[in-house]
Amino acid sequence: MSNQTQNSTALPIRNVCVIGAGTMGGGISAHLANLGFDVTLLDARLDIALAGLERARQARPPAFYMPDRAAEVRVGDTEENLQWAAEADWVCEAIYENLDAKKALFARLDPVLRPDAMVSTNTSGLQIQMLAEGRSPEFRRKFLGTHFFNPPRYLKLLELIPTAETDPSIVRAMGEFLEDFCGRRVVMAKDTPGFIANRYGMWAMFKAIHVAERLHLTVEQVDAITGVFLGRPRSGSFRLADIVGIDVMRDIAANLIERCSDDPFVETLRQPSSMVNLLARGWIGDKTGQGYYRKEGSELLALDLQTFAYRQRREPDIPSVAAQQYLPLAERVSGSLDLRDEAGEFLREYLLPALRYANYLKDKISYSVEDFDNVMRWGFGWELGPFALIDAIGSDRVGIESKPFYKGNTLLGFDGKYHKLRSPEKYAPLSDYPIIETGAYLTLRDLGEGVTSVGLASKMGIIGPELMEELAATLEGKVQDRFVLTSEARSFSAGFDLKYFANRIQVGDYAGIERGLEALQGLAALLSSRKCVAAVFGHVLGAGLELALGCPRMVAAAESQIGFPESRVGLLPGGGGTTQMRLYNQHSAKRLAEVVLNLGLGTISQGADHARSLGFLRATDDTCNHPDRLIHDAKKLVLSLEEMTAPEWRVIEGPLVGIIDREIESARASGAMTDYDAVISDKIKLIFAKSANAEVALTRERAEFIDLCSKSLTQARIRHMLEHGKPLRN
Repeated sequence: MSNQTQNSTALPIRNVCVIGAGTMGGGISAHLANLGFDVTLLDARLDIALAGLERARQARPPAFYMPDRAAEVRVGDTEENLQWAAEADWVCEAIYENLDAKKALFARLDPVLRPDAMVSTNTSGLQIQMLAEGRSPEFRRKFLGTHFFNPPRYLKLLELIPTAETDPSIVRAMGEFLEDFCGRRVVMAKDTPGFIANRYGMWAMFKAIHVAERLHLTVEQVDAITGVFLGRPRSGSFRLADIVGIDVMRDIAANLIERCSDDPFVETLRQPSSMVNLLARGWIGDKTGQGYYRKEGSELLALDLQTFAYRQRREPDIPSVAAQQYLPLAERVSGSLDLRDEAGEFLREYLLPALRYANYLKDKISYSVEDFDNVMRWGFGWELGPFALIDAIGSDRVGIESKPFYKGNTLLGFDGKYHKLRSPEKYAPLSDYPIIETGAYLTLRDLGEGVTSVGLASKMGIIGPELMEELAATLEGKVQDRFVLTSEARSFSAGFDLKYFANRIQVGDYAGIERGLEALQGLAALLSSRKCVAAVFGHVLGAGLELALGCPRMVAAAESQIGFPESRVGLLPGGGGTTQMRLYNQHSAKRLAEVVLNLGLGTISQGADHARSLGFLRATDDTCNHPDRLIHDAKKLVLSLEEMTAPEWRVIEGPLVGIIDREIESARASGAMTDYDAVISDKIKLIFAKSANAEVALTRERAEFIDLCSKSLTQARIRHMLEHGKPLRN
C-alpha cells in the first residue's frame, strides 16, 4: 500500500470494490491497483470479471504500471462474492449504462455495505438522483457520481456529482481523497444530463463532423485544424471519434436528445450522414479496426467522405495553418477567423457556434466557468477551455455580450461579480513560480520556503558543454542548498547533444570528449554533496538521468520514460551512469547481470515503476502519481531531506562475469541483441566486475566510451540516428 493512502486524513480508504469489469471498470481497477489500493473486481459472472481483468492487463496503452499488478486484483462475481463489498471502504459501480440494472444492483448492495463505506457510480450520463431512488437514508447520504475518464491511468479528470441528499461533508472529503490519493483533478458538476464533459464535449464532436460534411472538407483537413493548431490533442475530431467509438457517441447523443428536449441546440446531436453510414456497416472505430480511419499494418488510411472508400492518407495542404502554427493560440485563432480559406471557413462555422453554446450552457451544467474550462482542459486535453478562449479572441468576435470571464486572479461568477480564483499551491506548475534569474541554459525560480528551482532551459533539456558550465557555476555560486533540479522544457532531458560527439569524433578530438565526460561526472558528484532533489518527467535519458541520479533523491512523474539508450548509438553511459548503475544495483550478481542487459539493449522504461524494476530508479526515489503535483512533492521532499550517505562499492560474491556472459549469450541467441550490442555489453561487464572502486569505474567508463567513439560501427550508429531519428541495428 502506498504511503500516501496510509496517511490519508480525508477518508480512510484502503480497500476498494469495483463492480463491473468492462472497459471502464477494468481501467479503474488497474489505476487503483497501480496506486497501491487493495482492489476487488466483480461482475455478474466470474468468467466476465476474469476476461475484463485480462483485457485491462493487455490494454494498449497499458492500464497497469506493471503487468504483474493484475495478479493483485481479487476477482469474483456478484452472485457468489457480493459479501466482499462489505469489506470495502469504497464501492465504485461501473456496470453498463442502464438505469434499471444499476438500480437493481444498488438495491442488493444497500443492506451489505458498511455504514462508513463510500458508494459511487461511474455513470457518464444517467441522473445520479434517480439512481439513488428507493435506497436507505444512509445509502443516499453517502452516494454520489464519480465519473472517471477513459483511460483512467492517463486522463486525470474526474467529475464529482453529488445529489441533493449527499452529505456536503462527504462530498468535500471524497473530493479531497480523490485528488490527494487517486491522482485526479476533481471538478464538481451539476446532476444534469451528461454532466459537463459529455453534454458539451460530445456536442462539440458532433458539430465538427456536421460542419466538415457541409463544407466538403476531408477528415485530414479537419483533424489538422482541430488538433494541435487549435490547442487540442493531435487526434483532432475524426481520429478522436474513432478512439471514443462511434457507437458510444451515438448512445451518449441519444440519451442527451431524449433528456434535453428544452435545449434549442440539441439537434446538433443528430447523427451526421457519415456516422449513419459507418454504424450501418459496423465500422465503429478503433474497436473494429476501422471508422473514419483504418489501420493497415503501420499505415493509417483515411475515409473519403464523398466516396466512402478508404484511401492513402493525404497531408492536408492548408497554407494558413502551416504559416501560423508557431504563433500563440489566441493569435492563431484570431488570425484564422478572418481568412477566406478552409481553416477560416471551418472555424467560423464550427468554433464560434461551439463557444456560443458553451456560454448558453454554462450556468445550467456547471458551478463556474473555471470548472467548465477545467473539464475541457483536463478531460479533453484542450490548451484553453471555451471561456478562456472567448477572452483570448474577444467576446465580440464570438457574438456574445459579456465582461471578461477572467480578470487578473479573479473569475466572473454567475452572479455577475468577480470572485477570487482558487489556486491551490500543490497543483502550481513550474511556470507559476517567480523567476529569480534567466541564464542562457538555466532558469532559476523561487519555490518558496528557501527552496530554489534550477531548471534546464534548453530544448528537450538537451545537455551540452555550455549548459554544464552554467550549471557548475550556478551550483558553486548562486545555489548551494535546498534546491530542486528540474526542467523548463517538455521533458526533463533527452540526454547529451549527440551532435557534439559526432563533431568531436569527426575532427579526432577525443581529449575534448573526455573533458566533457569528466565535467558530467563532476556535476553528478557535486549534486550528490548537496541537499537537492531531481523532479523528472517525460524523457529522462542518458546524461539527464546521470544528473538526476547525482541528486540524493529523485521524484519521478509516474509516466516518465527513463533509461540509458546510449547503446542505440554505439556507446555506453560515460558521464557516471555506468558507475551509478553498478552502485545502486549491487545487492546481487543476478541483478547486476540484468542491468548489464538493459544497458546493452538501450532499454527505456514505460513509466517510473517500470524504471525501478529495470534498476534505473533507486529504492529511495519516489514516484509522483499525480500528474500535476511533481514540483510540490519535490519541494516537500527537499525540505525534509537530511544528510545522505552515498553507497560504498561492494565486492560481489559469486561468478559475476559468468552470470553476465550467460545473459549476453542468451540475448544474442534470441536475436534481441546484435553482435555489436554484445561488444558494448562486454565493456559494461568489465566495468562492473573488474573495477576495485567507484573512482576506477568512472575512469574505465570514460576510457571505454572513447574507445567506442573510435569504432566505425559506433560512428555509423551515430550518423544514422542524427539523419533518420531512429537507431541502426548493425
